[in-house]
Amino acid sequence: MAKYQWRRFLSSSSSPPIFHRRRVVVTGLGMVTPLGCGVETTWKRLIDGDSGIRGITCDDLKLDAFDSETRSHVFDQLTSRVAALVPCGTNPGQFNDLWFNPKEHRSVSRFIGYALCAADEALRDANWAPTEKAQKERTGVSIGGGIGSMSDILDAAQLICEKRLRRLSPYFVPRILINMASGHVSMKYGLQGPNHAAVTACATGAHSIGDAARMILFGDADVMVAGGTEASVDALSFAGFCRLKALSTKYNSSPFEASRPFDSGRDGFVIGEGSGVMVLEELEHAKERGAKIYAELCGYGMSGDAHHITQPHHDGRGAILAMTSALKQAGIRPNQVDYINAHATSTPLGDAIEATAIKALFGEHATSGALALSSTKGAIGHLLGAAGAVEAIFSVLAVHNGIAPLTLNLSQPDPVFEDAFMPLTVSKQISITAALSNSFGFGGTNTSLLFMKAP
Repeated sequence: MAKYQWRRFLSSSSSPPIFHRRRVVVTGLGMVTPLGCGVETTWKRLIDGDSGIRGITCDDLKLDAFDSETRSHVFDQLTSRVAALVPCGTNPGQFNDLWFNPKEHRSVSRFIGYALCAADEALRDANWAPTEKAQKERTGVSIGGGIGSMSDILDAAQLICEKRLRRLSPYFVPRILINMASGHVSMKYGLQGPNHAAVTACATGAHSIGDAARMILFGDADVMVAGGTEASVDALSFAGFCRLKALSTKYNSSPFEASRPFDSGRDGFVIGEGSGVMVLEELEHAKERGAKIYAELCGYGMSGDAHHITQPHHDGRGAILAMTSALKQAGIRPNQVDYINAHATSTPLGDAIEATAIKALFGEHATSGALALSSTKGAIGHLLGAAGAVEAIFSVLAVHNGIAPLTLNLSQPDPVFEDAFMPLTVSKQISITAALSNSFGFGGTNTSLLFMKAP
């Protein structure tokens, strides 16, 4: 609106006009997870109670640039020996390493390849392949990551130690930059709308989706390809989280039991990898082209703990603020939420605080058993920067299919749970009108996404 028109409104006694509020829906889904490659494979295995977690070997740590003695020495020093890795191969449901063909994709590292694969599935699912100039200019990308390619950084450091910097790949920098996942997706499909990448630790995937929705709401785009990606199962990431005492160490001999959200025996998270991408679209745009609509994204809440670099405040105030904001934006009350996909990573402190926050905000709705609650990290581990996006897709599928997924390895629930306030231990067929997906990250960053049944 022109400046003089704003001045006229400001000087007038009448209120400014109310602009039409655009609505955002989900029309496409794509996933690469430890349960498999593809939404159908991942969702079926999740609902069936399968696990994508296994014990690791020295070969999983991406130490190819080092000699066998060094690789063995590094592996022996790791206190955690479990991870959730994407199954690779050429069979159905496996990720095909052709995404990393060095002749064609020398600038593509693993986290970028996962994003390309998930985005490809999401766009095909949405049946959106823009060819016209105007369509491409109104379609953007918002795919974030938590860490990037640590293995490339480690290899480069080895070249410095060996005084062989001339062997450094000219694609080193493009391989490690977080925003290159969005960049490669936009280049592959010629998408010229907003090109964005959030980096907010374990809240990255959710922030990327929420930010993309706002770009549609404010008219910056009609379609956004949004999500998160991560590939940090490597020696340096493992060592860093081990030193932080964040990873599970008690279940090295029984990997399937290592990720146990809300369980009294939890002792840390299981590091995972993968990508989740969804196609978000303005409602009228989707309806005009006859797109399939999975759900509507109605609320996006954010907050900061302002408390500690890794630990949330004991009363869960940051989580409460994020969830409350999402509910307000959606215009619904706590008792209208049917399912919550909790962030719960299987850490002793974090899980209990999130449960306390949910209990405080949802009150009788939670304690009466009317609210379904679960953490899907028991099956896929913690995908760091991709976690929020993958779990947002799980929440969308819960709404679309009317199934709330289970929490694995919950044999002795944390004492914070009592009576009817209890996470699901089996997948449950229920009517889900509204689902909330929580994601929290180091630095005290929190976000909640609220999805509702398709209009």
